Amino acid sequence: MSHLSYVNIFANDIVALSGFYRDLFGFREIPEIESPIFRGLDTGKSCIGFNAPDAYDLLKLSDQADTKGCKFLLNIDVDSKDEVDVYVPKALEMGATLIKEPYETYYNWYQAVLLDPEGNVFRINYMM
Repeated sequence: MSHLSYVNIFANDIVALSGFYRDLFGFREIPEIESPIFRGLDTGKSCIGFNAPDAYDLLKLSDQADTKGCKFLLNIDVDSKDEVDVYVPKALEMGATLIKEPYETYYNWYQAVLLDPEGNVFRINYMM
């Protein structure tokens, strides 16, 4: 069976951005795969990779390097509604921007929508 192993984010500062998610959610760094243009975090079920802009050339994606706009939505699940409410102010203190305050969705999740310090969209979710 197939499964998601990584979601990779192109970041201007891979150290700072991976540190943001590591420190906010307590994800474990993966030093075995660290390089000058890559950092990885183990989320417990899959991983988040952070690629420096040099990776565009490495992956033959140079023509895509200037692509603007929201291209993905990173979802971080937590264990309770209270945890959503705890993580949001912590994320804001760490440089995130709140887009939508915690709310109950029509599909019965409790979530908040934020931008990380580099402007990437992420949600903090609790599936009720």
